[in-house]
Amino acid sequence: MAKKNKLLDLLIWLVGLVVTLAVAFGLIGKSLTIPFIPEIITVVAGWIVVVTSIIGIVTKIIS
Repeated sequence: MAKKNKLLDLLIWLVGLVVTLAVAFGLIGKSLTIPFIPEIITVVAGWIVVVTSIIGIVTKIIS
């Protein structure tokens, strides 16, 4: 069996977190829009992503 590399797992998780937050803040700041979807919906979606990311950070720290 292959040995798990915890440092690589952490790095992959951090990169995913940074990309997720970049997209979320792009939606919140209205610099990233989705055609045919009202801006208020994209802003709310951005905030939902931020909140769920914070929940993910907390659960990662706890575990």
